[in-house]
Amino acid sequence: MDVHCDEIDDPQSRSLETLATLALESGMGDKVTASHTTAMGSYNDAYAYKLFRLLKMSGINFIANPLVNTNLGGRFDTYPKRRGMTRVKELHADGINVAFGEDDIKDPWYPMGNGNMLDALHMGLHVGHLMGYNDILDSYQFITLNGAKAMHVADHYGIEVGKPANCIIMNNDNFYNALNERSEILYSIHNGEILVKTSPKQVENNFNA
Repeated sequence: MDVHCDEIDDPQSRSLETLATLALESGMGDKVTASHTTAMGSYNDAYAYKLFRLLKMSGINFIANPLVNTNLGGRFDTYPKRRGMTRVKELHADGINVAFGEDDIKDPWYPMGNGNMLDALHMGLHVGHLMGYNDILDSYQFITLNGAKAMHVADHYGIEVGKPANCIIMNNDNFYNALNERSEILYSIHNGEILVKTSPKQVENNFNA
């Protein structure tokens, strides 16, 4: 169950607390995902502290949508202007599963959407203050493993013998460099077959040594 929940800047919006309570009491737990939850970015810390205990007990997942959330969030503010995204860093640090998504593809809410999850991740790292080297190096999980966990396909996900060969191969030596340099995707592979292949770009250096 994916619920678009508390997608508003109102610090008094309490739908997330209701959703987590229902997930806990019904036993649905991690079968429930709360998307957006941008009101959490406006909650005071005392309430957020109390809420996090319930969120962890409930086992629900979270999906933040950094691109559209930052576009729509805070648009009624003058200044200071809120960032418009849920508390990704705090959720992740508390062991609560949170992934990034892209809610809109070229529509009135977000006309720049193109489905490239690296764009969503890049924005999410900025807005969420996730700029430590290890934060960036490990951030691939927000658009891979954590999403698979939320969708309950994690058992069929990852690079292991016997799992479906669905992956992309990027032209760099680690994820930090691939994201920072916007490295091209050399291969897009589905069920072991190459769907798209890109030749590495050629750079000509005309500077004298």
